[in-house]
Amino acid sequence: QVQLVESGGGLVQAGDSLPLSCTAPDRTFSHYSMGWFRQAPGKEREFVAAISWSGSSTHYADSVKGRFTISRDNAKNTVYLQMNNLKPEDTAVYYCAAVLVLTDGVFYESEFEYDYWGQGTQVTVSS
Repeated sequence: QVQLVESGGGLVQAGDSLPLSCTAPDRTFSHYSMGWFRQAPGKEREFVAAISWSGSSTHYADSVKGRFTISRDNAKNTVYLQMNNLKPEDTAVYYCAAVLVLTDGVFYESEFEYDYWGQGTQVTVSS
């Protein structure tokens, strides 16, 4: 079992930046592909960004491309999501997710590929 803990959510204004973090307090996830997802009220959970085991490969949803950056520090068991130029439509609960992979360069866009999830952190962007 991998416990994931997100942090960094909050209330910001449109155009602001906000960094999110996701840590695995009791396990190294250097062999895990990581993803960020979000769920807005009344909507299904959607993919935001993913990063491969080493961080060499990343992938973004079109809606956040150029504004969000996913990164990771395996020595700190932490994956980050830097969110810039936030928009009201970015308002959602943000979740990080992890899946054990056998090779580097692998990442997933589908939530069904991930085995472990954090509890989520709320991000609210006011206009």
